[in-house]
Amino acid sequence: MIRVQGVDVDLVGRAVLREVDLTLAEARIGIVGGNGSGKSSLARLLNGLLLPTRGRVEVDGLDTRRDGAEVRRRVGFVFSDPDAQIVMPTVAEDIAFSLRRRRLGRDETDRRVAAVLTRFDLAGHGDHPAHLLSGGQKQLLALAAVLVTEPQVLVLDEPTTLLDLRNTRRIAELVRDLPQQVVHVTHHLDQLRDYDRVLVVQDGRVVADDEPGPACAWYRRSAGEAG
Repeated sequence: MIRVQGVDVDLVGRAVLREVDLTLAEARIGIVGGNGSGKSSLARLLNGLLLPTRGRVEVDGLDTRRDGAEVRRRVGFVFSDPDAQIVMPTVAEDIAFSLRRRRLGRDETDRRVAAVLTRFDLAGHGDHPAHLLSGGQKQLLALAAVLVTEPQVLVLDEPTTLLDLRNTRRIAELVRDLPQQVVHVTHHLDQLRDYDRVLVVQDGRVVADDEPGPACAWYRRSAGEAG
């Protein structure tokens, strides 16, 4: 359970979020909005990457400001650009790096790395230089490196922005089958068709909160009027 209570966020003297009050309990939640709307800032609040200027964010009763490390154990985050997350030379090393704070033995670490490599069709790339992967493979690696830690919640900040249609569909299919609660920021409205709930963010506020059909219809109308 994630609670966002009376949250405002100011960055560099500018209000990026205002008066956000949410309880996020559904299995699949989408977030949509135009560029600069505040949707990515809202996503980053959920695991403490961004802290509220006012108000509080809690994950299972843990405050992101006070209990940031524990919150990040529970809430994994995938960025739109996988190069922002790849930190080690090879694919296997990058995934293992995510487990460094879990204090697992070498055998258990190797077991988890091998399992997630297989799951994401990267088994033959363990020793491959991570930054030489294709765009789709890099995003698979970023996703694998988060999921190997077994978070309870996965937050995705436009993970298919840099991908072609084939890899976009591949990532969407993988996400669809995950057991974790998923909060997904995307501009691909079709990916949210089977979600439980969609939030529309505009000018730093949540202006619509509904099932996918009505929420996405509201967003399309507002985007059309703005254009």
